[in-house]
Amino acid sequence: MESHVRMMFLFKLLARLPLPLLHALGIAVGWFIYWAPGRHSRRMRNNLFDSGLCTPGRDCTRLLRQTVGESGKAIVELLPVWLRPYDKVVKLVRGTSGWAHIDAARAAGKGIILIGPHVGCFEIINLYYASLHPFTAMYKPPRKPVLAALMLAGRQRGQATLVPTDLSGVRAQLAALKRHEAIGILPDQVATGGDGVWAPFFGRPAYTPTLVASLQRKTGAAAFFVAAERLSWGRGYHIHVYPLDTPLPADKTAAATLINRGVEDIVRRFPAQYLWSYNRHKRPGSVAYPDDPPEE
Repeated sequence: MESHVRMMFLFKLLARLPLPLLHALGIAVGWFIYWAPGRHSRRMRNNLFDSGLCTPGRDCTRLLRQTVGESGKAIVELLPVWLRPYDKVVKLVRGTSGWAHIDAARAAGKGIILIGPHVGCFEIINLYYASLHPFTAMYKPPRKPVLAALMLAGRQRGQATLVPTDLSGVRAQLAALKRHEAIGILPDQVATGGDGVWAPFFGRPAYTPTLVASLQRKTGAAAFFVAAERLSWGRGYHIHVYPLDTPLPADKTAAATLINRGVEDIVRRFPAQYLWSYNRHKRPGSVAYPDDPPEE
């Protein structure tokens, strides 16, 4: 317990450092992790180089170097985002684009689904929205108690409510939408067995969650892709909002394909700030690949 207290004290001290300094430290952390033993660096390279973004005229070696630095920033910036006073965290958002679409949907009495892929500082999106309106998101605590306490304290602030990543959490999100409130969904996580479908993502099959389409169909909620761009030189963040103009189709695979396409569009805008090290194309143990032969 004493070690946890000391670690939290250290985290809080580091969180006070200026964001430019923390991001500089994050670049070093990114390279340390990249060169450490393990699959991290290989997966990052493979996912990036196989994405189709390395077209003629684009130097993917340079993009890889940027990605390594941005991945380290994403880790270190969690300290100020989760541990600084809430009003100071919200002020790290220097501006927004497209937020008027969310305001219009709320004025029309619709629930709001924020679809936020792992781009930039995605953690700050929920906190920013919760400073304005009620917000519900699912939460799966890490195994380490100190990290679980850090994450819970950092995320559940303002008007934010965290719910479990199980059926009760889905019901809570459905209820929030029926109250015309907002929920947050990470669209680019690998779905658990039975809760997803195979859909293309940068030209390769990815087992994609189907929850967004289901919730939208049941509530008529308005859906928006959102990304918090990490500004250069530690200047803060800019939140971009991209409306999903048409309702998601009832067909699960078609809906998942449309969502993946929207995520791809955001990644193409901010390629260095995407979490390329995530094993997006892995197969859950109980799920067959789309080209696997059927069992007899």
